[in-house]
Amino acid sequence: MMDPGIKKISVLIGIAFVDMLGVAMIFPLLPFYALRLDAPAWLIGWMIASFSIAQLASSPIWGRFSDHFGRRPALMVGLAASGIAFIVFGFADAIWLLFLSRLIQGAGGGTTGVAQAYIGDAIEPRQRAKALGWLSAATNAGVMIGPALGSLAINLGHEAPGLIAAALCFLNVFFAWRWLPETSPARRADSADRPAGAPARRSIRHFMWEVLTHPTGAVPRLVWIYAVGMLGLMSMTGVLALYLERAFQVTERTIGLFFVYNGALSVVMRALILGKVIDALGERRVMRLGGMLLALGLLLVPFAHTIPLLAVAIAFIPVGTALLFPATTALVTHEAPERERGQVLGVQQAFGGIARVIAPIWATAAFQGLGPAVPFYVAAGVVGIVVLLAFQLEAPEVAEARSDA
Repeated sequence: MMDPGIKKISVLIGIAFVDMLGVAMIFPLLPFYALRLDAPAWLIGWMIASFSIAQLASSPIWGRFSDHFGRRPALMVGLAASGIAFIVFGFADAIWLLFLSRLIQGAGGGTTGVAQAYIGDAIEPRQRAKALGWLSAATNAGVMIGPALGSLAINLGHEAPGLIAAALCFLNVFFAWRWLPETSPARRADSADRPAGAPARRSIRHFMWEVLTHPTGAVPRLVWIYAVGMLGLMSMTGVLALYLERAFQVTERTIGLFFVYNGALSVVMRALILGKVIDALGERRVMRLGGMLLALGLLLVPFAHTIPLLAVAIAFIPVGTALLFPATTALVTHEAPERERGQVLGVQQAFGGIARVIAPIWATAAFQGLGPAVPFYVAAGVVGIVVLLAFQLEAPEVAEARSDA
């Protein structure tokens, strides 16, 4: 029988799957649409990065919005924004419209932290990492299936993928309106309604400054672990296709197999294994183990000179990320003040967004200027820093007691 906590967020998990299905339909087609409009290669890189830039700017705002007005309306507005972005993409006949589509989609995508805060509200502390794993498993399943749907849809015309993705988004808005319950405990609580003696909610700027100036604090340290881990992972992601083409003659017709393999491992880890590992080890140990496995995978990739060895090396990466990121986010939900949970997770996503912007830019430059293996070695070292930060967390585990069920 499904855990009652997971049942409570099943609608959110379904919405996350459908949302990522639409995103994954569009993303692989973007470079081809841009080339059709005579965009140079360097401009396509900025076009891809524009999503993360918009997401970076919007994540803290969405988090604060959801703390004040509720998770449900924030998610609905974000989904509607994505639907508008996909319509623009479908009818884009100029490069600036493709940029506009990415910026709108990135702004709507800033609600990732809101979805994580929803789980923080709805799920008891000892089950949060498991629930976050289910949420990320749903998005990984969308990443697996979406590109194939996009490739099929384009046979109906260049507008079809964008319009189908938009339809999925607006259908998601209806599902959220009809079946997604509100969970935010702070929807009613602001300066006029907060309990007597409760501290006023801090501003976004205040908390971001705290992360920068007090990195050893409990929540700031977790934010840094998340962001630096994301920097290492996305550095690898930014050059993986280039590396596989150089080392194994992989083409655009075969690259999808690697993403299916990676996605399948991610789904299995997050949906079936993560919860059991959390129950056995607790979030902090799982976070440390995930960082070590991710660093090991990044380090081993350049040493794998055959496809079977490469498959073994790459396997450590989705396994490591499946342990590292949900456990880290779960710990943030434990440590963050309840009334600021959405805002704190939005700031975490903002710092992760900075990493997603920086990573492909430096990694591709290092790949071209210093050698194909260099980005992997540096990324492994960066994740090694995450492991050191994780081992310095001294607070006791939150709610490690096992259920009696």
